[in-house]
Amino acid sequence: MQIITASDSRLQWPGAVSLQTAADGVSPWRIPFGDRTLFNPTLQERAAMPAGVRLTFRTNSPVVAGRITPVADASDIDLVCDGGWLGSQPLAGRDRFEFANLPAGEHVVELWLPQYGTFRLQALELAAGATCGPAPDNRPRWITYGSSITQCRTAASPTRTWPAIVARTRGLNLTCLGYGGQCHLDSQVARLMRDLPADYLSLCVGINIYGGATLSARTFGASLIGFVKILREKHPTTPVLVCSPIYACERETTKNAVGFTLPEMRSEVAQAVEILRAAGDPALRYQDGLELFGPDLVGRLPDRLHPDAEGYQRLAENFLTVAAPKLFKGLNP
Repeated sequence: MQIITASDSRLQWPGAVSLQTAADGVSPWRIPFGDRTLFNPTLQERAAMPAGVRLTFRTNSPVVAGRITPVADASDIDLVCDGGWLGSQPLAGRDRFEFANLPAGEHVVELWLPQYGTFRLQALELAAGATCGPAPDNRPRWITYGSSITQCRTAASPTRTWPAIVARTRGLNLTCLGYGGQCHLDSQVARLMRDLPADYLSLCVGINIYGGATLSARTFGASLIGFVKILREKHPTTPVLVCSPIYACERETTKNAVGFTLPEMRSEVAQAVEILRAAGDPALRYQDGLELFGPDLVGRLPDRLHPDAEGYQRLAENFLTVAAPKLFKGLNP
């Protein structure tokens, strides 16, 4: 068996914003690790979970395995070979994963890391004498920001979150900034997105703000406008899609602590986008969340808020049909 250290430069981590390198391994983060204390503590916890992050390399090894730091609760890890899904392995409570019987020849291998739970790689294991080389992801970069509905804990596996399905279908290099419970239009997240390279940007906003009552009718639209204007400081013409909340049962008619219902929040999001477009931002588009996941899919909301695994599949299919043409202009369907 050939041991590749986790910090080996031949290993790439697309989808990660930063890497935490320690004596016992490497952990990908979805915020800058060195500046993590500038972010809300709960957001830090979610950002340590590598939703959408891949560990990629090129190899002819018939076996790909890894030594990891065990965690009690984590999603699976998926293996993708030359773009094709080959399998999943559970990680919860385990200190190792292994995929065997990879096809003969040299291939680009992507290990899609768990969308829920932390991940620390201690070392990669390949067959003795196998090749190992870098496999940079040079596809167009898409950054998407959102809540737990973008992090997708209950998706069947990391490649079956809705952002992963969309990215894999449209040939995109994904960075997923879905932070469960933490999509509150934080200015630090806007600055992070502003400073990352991107060909496409999308936001799914409102549901955490409704649940936490963190913004009111006075501040919600203004905060969204300010967030987009921060993005525009370094992405002046990048296509940006702003999505309002998907369907969420009682929240459609029940006012939160600051007097919002979800229909009212959707109206605020649409209005903010129109204000920005009228002020000279033609590359900005609005997407009604009900077109992505409407009341017809209520049976796919087991807790009346979060889609189940099939629900995330349906959300991805609807995004590809109605939202992708607005955002990914110039890409083949």
